[in-house]
Amino acid sequence: LGVGGYPRGRIIEIYGPESSGKTTLTLHAIAEAQKKGGIAAFIDAEHAFDKTYAQRLGIDVENLLISQPDDGEQALEIADALIRSGAIDIIVIDSVAALVPKAEIEGDMGDSKMGLQARLMSQALRKLTGTINKTGCICIFINQLRDKIGVMFGNPETTTGGNALKFYASVRLDIRRIGQIKEGNDIVGNRTKVKVVKNKVAPPFRTVEFDIVYGEGISKVGEIVDLGTEMEIIKKSGSWFSYGDTKLGQGREAVKQLFLDNPELAEEIEAKVKEKAFAGAYTGKVEMGGE
Repeated sequence: LGVGGYPRGRIIEIYGPESSGKTTLTLHAIAEAQKKGGIAAFIDAEHAFDKTYAQRLGIDVENLLISQPDDGEQALEIADALIRSGAIDIIVIDSVAALVPKAEIEGDMGDSKMGLQARLMSQALRKLTGTINKTGCICIFINQLRDKIGVMFGNPETTTGGNALKFYASVRLDIRRIGQIKEGNDIVGNRTKVKVVKNKVAPPFRTVEFDIVYGEGISKVGEIVDLGTEMEIIKKSGSWFSYGDTKLGQGREAVKQLFLDNPELAEEIEAKVKEKAFAGAYTGKVEMGGE
């Protein structure tokens, strides 16, 4: 992201296909905010919040404000009230697609309610943007992908809720699964890629890849191996990894296991990675193209 994390006082949109890790990414952000003493809120419009999983990711569920609103208007009014209070450091709305207008809920199945959700989002974002900036709150909207009908050329994918969020968001992250992580024949997680498709606070189009392990979230040791190798703190020769004069192991999974067994060594390398990253020596991968 180029600024050391999610920017305060800004709107962030995270979107991608189903089961790509959108909620996991936001739960990690909440956990980090709580570790730094911040107050977090989670508006669960999808009614699918898993407390057990959140706790595994390091979230203090007892001190997390969770709301499960009945309709889109109620969800955005709750978000507005929480942000206006000035007490919230980070708020997550999961998801834009589930912010159903009251008129649609009260209507019959099959009724045409064209543009209602887009109008609701546009109106809400006009109200929220100024307040978010004044209070320094981080507001993250999770969004889903849909296909445009009849698109023959270009990208047929679009996000729900109209175009307002695309304009108001300072950062837009596209998250996708790119592979599976296996232990023997068992699939234990996904290799995930995130692309910064819009960034108003730093140069856009940077990409990052990481592991999401089922039941555990983003693999921290996997990150240490990847970034340590990329920054040449960990040396790689063929399939062997070494750190200074110490041979770490053969293959990435073996090194990950070593770090799990030796947290002190992992912390030492992590400190060096952070030092190098914050010194501006590492800028991440940049992918050409974009929206």
